Amino acid sequence: MLQLDAIYKAAHVLKEVVRRTDLIYAPQINPESTVYLKPENLQFTGSFKVRGAYYKISQLSDEEKARGVIACSAGNHAQGVALAATKCGIKSLICLPEGAPISKVEATKHYGAEVCLVPGVYDDAYQKALQLRDEKGYTFVHPFDDENVIAGQGTIGLELLEEMPDVEVVIVPIGGGGLISGVAYALKALKPSVKVYGVQALGAASMANSILHSRIERLHSVSTFADGIAVKEPGTNTFDLVNQYVDGIVTVTEDEIAAAILALIERQRIVAEGAGAVSVAAAMFNKVPVKGKKTVCLVSGGNIDVTILSRVISRGMAKSGRTYAVTLDLIDKPGQLLGVSKIIAEQGGNVMSEPRKLYTGSASGGLDQEQYEAARRRAQQLAEQNARRRTVQQPMRTAQGRHISQRPVVTEQPAPAPEPPVQERAQQAAPAPEKPRELTYAQRQAMAYRAAAERRYGDTLQFQVQRPRRTVNLSLIHI
Repeated sequence: MLQLDAIYKAAHVLKEVVRRTDLIYAPQINPESTVYLKPENLQFTGSFKVRGAYYKISQLSDEEKARGVIACSAGNHAQGVALAATKCGIKSLICLPEGAPISKVEATKHYGAEVCLVPGVYDDAYQKALQLRDEKGYTFVHPFDDENVIAGQGTIGLELLEEMPDVEVVIVPIGGGGLISGVAYALKALKPSVKVYGVQALGAASMANSILHSRIERLHSVSTFADGIAVKEPGTNTFDLVNQYVDGIVTVTEDEIAAAILALIERQRIVAEGAGAVSVAAAMFNKVPVKGKKTVCLVSGGNIDVTILSRVISRGMAKSGRTYAVTLDLIDKPGQLLGVSKIIAEQGGNVMSEPRKLYTGSASGGLDQEQYEAARRRAQQLAEQNARRRTVQQPMRTAQGRHISQRPVVTEQPAPAPEPPVQERAQQAAPAPEKPRELTYAQRQAMAYRAAAERRYGDTLQFQVQRPRRTVNLSLIHI
């Protein structure tokens, strides 16, 4: 059973290992509350996980250390175990889900661990780690459902009270529940009046569902870019501790998480991953009662995959009302788009892009650029496939405007050799089939355009004389 003494012991062990992350005042997160950030994304491994991992490994027996350690993780716990094992001179093997960000995979290898990528999500990596533990005899280091790991995470609660004794609300991300279990236990043991709220992504609300139904429930699947908290099933120990010491659990959407990441970057110059930003999202969008209270948002990690960062920022800008997508139907004549741009400029906006839809003729229908290109590529493919079965004669237009018929160029053939006698011809092998003629570039292009139009409008094309309309998609950014 978890004891406060274990958390104090963990704080002593970790004193020379982890970085003490001081609180950061963040008044723009929620103007109605006094918000501070606990930036655990600034730890040596980019997340709080090194606290629990190192303390757990430090408490292993010599026999357990000799067997080496194995762990499963979405990426952050992996780095913590890898760093701790390397510092203690212990071999480590980490099972990671295949979808883990490449940055976390490479960082885990950098810290000295061997990596095993497992198809699926965290829970699949967990089952693989247990299998290898039984087969190879490794010592298993659980990412959250372990008392020593929970005690290590609980050192954050001690630091919070030391720096801000009058804190009223603490908001903590939840995946498996190890972080909030340790933090809530420490805070409630030393200051029962403080409110502790947990936050989960809406697409991975395993702990929220379990607490709601008063039993541990396993999700069939999880869907969130906050990979650090994408856990299908909470732990037994963490479920009991959360049920006893946490005042409430809320969920946030993907758009709200993206908006929180953007706010941290722009307003606080802090880069947080999705799992680390959920606490900030809960405060930003008033998911928990923080009005008029001293609030601490625990930013649990900053190991975001740079390949998705731009998409997350774009999503956050849309959520916060900074960007808009507008579709306009305009008469295709000069000056129309200029008038639209003038209106946008008068409102303080700017046009980021203007992708046009391509129309072949009618005012009411047509192919957009992507569809047209796909049709053109398919038509070209079919043309090349049918080249062996037919001869193409495609009308073309010269520079003078005259129509000519492009025919295959006939090269002069050498005089045929005298035929051998009938007896010799019978013994000879049958001649090789004639090599199909290759189409010219102009032929392929003409066939592609014609095939695309025929697929859309039929064999007979009728173009309207009147001026067609065009659809313009505008992406606007507010300055």
